[in-house]
Amino acid sequence: MNTLISEIKFIKRFFLLFIILYFFCNINPAEAQSFHTSIYSEDTTYSVSRTKELRINLQNFNFFRNNEYKGALVKGYTLPGMWLLPTVSYQPISSIKIELGAYMLKYWGQANYPSIHYGSLSTHNGENEQRGLHTLPFFRIRYVPVDGVSLILGNIYGQSNHGLIEPLYNKEMIMTSDPEAGVQLLWTNKAFDLDMWINWESFIFRGDNRQEEFTFGLSTRFKANTPLSPTYASSNKAHVYFPLQLLFKHQGGEINTTATSREVKTWLNAAAGIGLDIKIPYRYFNRLNFEADATYYGQQKGSVYPFDKGYGFLGKMVADFKDIRLNAGYWQCHNFVTLLGDPLFGAVSVSEEGLTYNNPKMAYMSLEYSHKISKGFALGVHADVYNTFSADITRKISNGEGSLSVATERMSNSISFLAGIYLRTDFSFLVKKFR
Repeated sequence: MNTLISEIKFIKRFFLLFIILYFFCNINPAEAQSFHTSIYSEDTTYSVSRTKELRINLQNFNFFRNNEYKGALVKGYTLPGMWLLPTVSYQPISSIKIELGAYMLKYWGQANYPSIHYGSLSTHNGENEQRGLHTLPFFRIRYVPVDGVSLILGNIYGQSNHGLIEPLYNKEMIMTSDPEAGVQLLWTNKAFDLDMWINWESFIFRGDNRQEEFTFGLSTRFKANTPLSPTYASSNKAHVYFPLQLLFKHQGGEINTTATSREVKTWLNAAAGIGLDIKIPYRYFNRLNFEADATYYGQQKGSVYPFDKGYGFLGKMVADFKDIRLNAGYWQCHNFVTLLGDPLFGAVSVSEEGLTYNNPKMAYMSLEYSHKISKGFALGVHADVYNTFSADITRKISNGEGSLSVATERMSNSISFLAGIYLRTDFSFLVKKFR
């Protein structure tokens, strides 16, 4: 009872924070944008008018996120910190843009960082660390041969820019993962939007003791008619689309002869579905969205995970009210393993080895507030509630000498709360225009 009371108080505080921020920030309202666009994603706009321009650019993301996870899938933690990405860019010709800079991550209260690839919260390794900041070089070259098509080499437009659904990608990786690097193709036209990429996470030398690791991804949206976005001149009151998404992760390598593990491992996450956007003709109620997705998991090589195949279903609704977005959804799965998604959408515990859920089900709701303070500055706040329904769980415990004991029990219903506040900066200024 005490736990329930504290959880209700937690929700009330965040709803009060939403109300205060809403009225404070809308005394002098600016252009409204979605939380995903203004907070989580990087602007991919390409301007031919900036040819021959040398510019200094600054991206900065400040965050304070608290994850009060319950149940046995994942333990709770807090992410307080910021990252900074200053770059210098130059467009020598109308179709080429070059960027060079450095990515720097800082968690408040921490001075040492593992010198490894960040794919989520990393395990600390005192023998191989950076001090002060987790720092990486940043380089990107973008080639735009025709309108709507971009080829990117180096640091790609990654993370939330891919637009993957929650079971395939955890949005908080913008706070925990390194900028993605490899090759990317972006293609947008009236029929579809396509994002295809390879993120190369671990390069190895001959005789290396690590494994080569990369992720191939595909995120597409086929459009049955013209979208409702202001980018398109459309009088449609509804828009139908078909998302298709794919993540293929590989670990291996032929020249790492001294690696601790040389077992080749490949996994697949995929999703396909249908979505509907509905235009709402009110000043403060803009849009309704409904989407249903079927997901698939496959362990094609290796034995890291306890399941070789799994599947899931996600149904969700989004309602846009000016600067506020309400999300609600339902998820259920069977033996599904999420490779990069939120652990709450999987059947395998990341906090207790050998623990799996049998056909877990979950319902969730989130409230997001995003406000464009001015050009280049945006504020975001969100509060999420995830209800994982009671389910049978299986524990596999090693008894030594290779033997296992298996125990099944009933895990009670659990409610997880996630909340965060963010301030994003993304602007540039002209240094010199060459003729």
